Formats: sequence, structure tokens, C-alpha cells
Amino acid sequence: MTNAHTPAPRTRPWHGIMVATALPLREDLTVDHDAYAEHVAWLIANGCDGVVPNGSLGEYQTLTDEERARVVRTAVEAAGDGDRVMPGVAAYGSAEARRWAEQAAEAGAGSVLLLPPNAFRADEATVRAHYAEVARAGLPVVAYNNPIDTKVDLVPSLLARLHADGSIVAVKEFSGDVRRAYEIAELAPGLDLLIGADDVLLELALAGAVGWIAGYPNALPQSCATLYRAAVAGDLDTALPLYKSLHSLLRWDSKTEFVQAIKLSMDLAGRPGGPTRPPRFPLTGDTEAAVRAATEKALAEGLN
Repeated sequence: MTNAHTPAPRTRPWHGIMVATALPLREDLTVDHDAYAEHVAWLIANGCDGVVPNGSLGEYQTLTDEERARVVRTAVEAAGDGDRVMPGVAAYGSAEARRWAEQAAEAGAGSVLLLPPNAFRADEATVRAHYAEVARAGLPVVAYNNPIDTKVDLVPSLLARLHADGSIVAVKEFSGDVRRAYEIAELAPGLDLLIGADDVLLELALAGAVGWIAGYPNALPQSCATLYRAAVAGDLDTALPLYKSLHSLLRWDSKTEFVQAIKLSMDLAGRPGGPTRPPRFPLTGDTEAAVRAATEKALAEGLN
């Protein structure tokens, strides 16, 4: 099994552990780009293969255009290799999403992550046109299926059509339905499956996933890297007990408060988490206590 400190060899820019990075904010809610650059480099030094800036965990919806563009440039520079950077390029309009993909290409990124249209319940023709438009920017596009939040479900048959169109190379599968992995493989055998939710990591790894767009490595990269590499290797003796130990944390990645939860875990682990921008507010009460207890338990067990 690959040492957790050494990123695994990859054959595609979207393979391996691609961390959906949280974005460090100062107390006045300005972006701390220096802390972000350090965090990106630290993740890669601690066993992760790359980063996904400007995802939901990176609070892209709250960023100005200038901030969003600078985050991508910072990530590419800090990673030292643009193939290790997969910016999120989601936008309400297809033309705007394409412009963000073009900005990612100009910055030197190796691939992009794209949600379907989510301003309304888009039909299949609209979804296919959206992905085709962004693919024209020239970078490989990873589809992001999050029907819980977007209300647009990239079901396996639609993913197969998007892949046949030449619009996508992979899918970040966040539906939580692990059965889909097998149908995707049957309908689109050339489409790469990426784990999209931390709390189904083991199930999708065993089903053939070749990557993980991950949340909790922001706080515990080495343990998460060990877990992922054991899981994709089928080493259940290593993976299963570690998965059980981490699962009380990993499931926060699928909850509404995932940004605040992961940032709190980062703070407790000595990483630059910090506050979130409104409309997200700090965790309180039982929710905060649950995240804090699960994080402190993991740290006490030597997970890092």
C-alpha cells in the first residue's frame, strides 16, 4: 500500500484524493490567501493528490469574481502542478460557467468540476447543452451529481449520454445511492467514478471508484489517505476499522452544516478553518458539541 505521505501515481488529473478545500477566512471575513496557499501545499505533502478550489466547501457562492479567480491561481501556484488542481466552475449561466472554465485553463489547472444547471429543474436536453458548452473551454470536465441540493439528478443513463457526447470524463457521485456505481459502469464503462460523499467512501471504492473528491482530509489528511488507498486496494483489514473510527466525522460531509463542521474540525486539528461567510453561521448547541466530540475522539485516537 502506498505510504500516506507520498501521493499515489496518477494517470489522469482527476484521479486520486482531490480535496475540496475549505477556504480560510480572517475574522473580518476576508480571504486569507497566504493561509490557503499553505494549506494546499500541506495537503499534498500529507498524502493528498490535489485540490478542488471553489467548490461548495470553499464557499464559492459568497466570493467576488476577483476572489474566485485568485483562489484558482493561488491553488495552482501552491500545488506546484496544475494537474493537481480541479476548480469548481459552477454558475447559473452556461456562458458564465464556460468563462470560469476558461479562467481555470488560463491559470494552468488540469480539469474542472461542473454542476448541472441549478437555477431550475433542467431537463435532459438543457443539461446536455450546458455540459457541451463548458467542455468547449478545452479542459476535461468532471460532472458533479448532487440531486439533493440542485434538484437535477444526473442518473446513470444521462451520465452515459454526457460521456458519449464527449462532454465529461468522470462524475463526482454524491447521490448516496451506491448502487448507481454498477449501473454507471455498465452504461458508460469509460466514465470514471469519483467518490463524492465522504460517508460512502468504502462502498464506492470497492465498487471501482478511481478518485475521491473529499472533505475531511482538510482536517485529517493522513488518516483519510490511508483509508482511501486501503479501500481502493481492497485491503479491508486496514480500511474497515479505520472507516468505522472515522465515520462519525465523515458523515458530516453529507449534512447541511458540512462547511461549518469541517472548518470546526480543522480548527481543532490545528488547521486554518476559521469562520464562514453568511448566510452560514457558526455551529451552536448540540450540533457544535457533536462535531467537537467526534473530532476530539479522532484526534485522541491518533488519527491525523
